[in-house]
Amino acid sequence: MNHIYIFLTILLTVYGQIVIKWQVNLAGAMPVESADKIGFMIRLLLNPWIMTGFASAFLAAISWMGAMSKFPISYAYPFMSLAFVIVLILSNLFFKEPITISKSIGMGLIVLGIIFGSRS
Repeated sequence: MNHIYIFLTILLTVYGQIVIKWQVNLAGAMPVESADKIGFMIRLLLNPWIMTGFASAFLAAISWMGAMSKFPISYAYPFMSLAFVIVLILSNLFFKEPITISKSIGMGLIVLGIIFGSRS
């Protein structure tokens, strides 16, 4: 049951990354002019979806504190690499970003690292 803290941290982190990417894509390209860039960023920061992304990062940090109270960091931290794998898969599903051979090999290495790193 203690592993829920680790997996909540991962899921909340992934949610934040995906929702922010989604909303940035909807907002379009960043303007060229400096003054326009500031307004663009302020609009993004005030976007309710972006705010949920930041809130999820905060909740992920709280969940991580729970994980740190239950596990050694050398055991728990490798699991955070699963966020890379999940974000890569979701970016392909939601944003049609390609999963190349090299990215697939990298994902495999991450999973193998987690398997070996989580053994006592």
